[in-house]
Amino acid sequence: MSYFEDAKVKFDALRTKKDVLILAVESSCDETAIALVQNGRKVLSNIVSSQIDIHKLYGGVVPEIASRNHIKNISDVLEESLKSAGKSLEDIDAVAVTYGAGLMGALLVGVNFAKTLAYAMNVPLIAVSHVHGHIGANYISHEELEPPFLCLMVSGGHTAIIDVKDYCDFKLLGSTVDDSVGECFDKVARVLGLPYPGGPAIDKLAKEGKNAVKFNYKAPFHDTFNFSFSGLKTAVVNFVHNKQQKDEAFSKEDIACSFQEIVTDELSEKAVAACKNFGQQKLVIAGGVGANARLREKLSAKCEENGIKCFMPVLKYCTDNAAMIGAIAYYYVKAGIGLADLTLTAKPTVGI
Repeated sequence: MSYFEDAKVKFDALRTKKDVLILAVESSCDETAIALVQNGRKVLSNIVSSQIDIHKLYGGVVPEIASRNHIKNISDVLEESLKSAGKSLEDIDAVAVTYGAGLMGALLVGVNFAKTLAYAMNVPLIAVSHVHGHIGANYISHEELEPPFLCLMVSGGHTAIIDVKDYCDFKLLGSTVDDSVGECFDKVARVLGLPYPGGPAIDKLAKEGKNAVKFNYKAPFHDTFNFSFSGLKTAVVNFVHNKQQKDEAFSKEDIACSFQEIVTDELSEKAVAACKNFGQQKLVIAGGVGANARLREKLSAKCEENGIKCFMPVLKYCTDNAAMIGAIAYYYVKAGIGLADLTLTAKPTVGI
């Protein structure tokens, strides 16, 4: 029997197994992460090796450097994750890995590492969407959460409103037509001379400013659930450059605050409007920008005003991690999807 034939038999058996322990690998950008997750909700370990300090030197992630550091770190992260969980490789029922979306070279490190592990251990290999993983972070943070619900996806690569009909049944209701919100935060931070990553830097600086700057910008797509942040990014960049060219003083704090108010208004208003439009009483937040304090504050208030229950991951599960991959992989198994063979490769983009 070939590896895949044997893996298929074991995968089918896992669908009815009481306790399923998944080793999850995440390397889509600049975090090397491995976690052990039981039954989609219980995190036994979640080790993340961050490269933020390295990429700060360049003002953003350098793909080749990210890939090299994944190769350097991944074996040590595996060892630490197993040790932290008090488990060995013999205890693992399946290996899950982010195969997309993300940086191609970075993804390939994780995919090839996971394939090697799964083959050596003779266990099923599960290919997981990074987007689905961010949704899965909420299952770790909220034991009571079950579909259906709407999800506001806000990350460095994605901005979308998703109808989550079941654990593995997703429908896209709206998305960004250009820049993601996380990308917009990073670009505005760069023009303000703030360090990478831009989102946390703007969030912190905005607390010291006032919503007093009027940018030459008008939000499009009022009658849809789509987003556009390219125009806002350009308006902020032009505002700063005009001030600099005229040698006029300006407040970085006020710019950060005003920019953040526009973005968080747009996100929170459309997310709540989508819930009301589709008759949904539960809203879930997913992705790295879900850690933004002002967004969390506005969403909590707007949801409470409209009788909507709002779920947000704890902060450590907002940004990229492997626990979220292990969480959603469990539901892949139960749904009978995601089983991959050794031809699995990385994809820089994946659909919802």
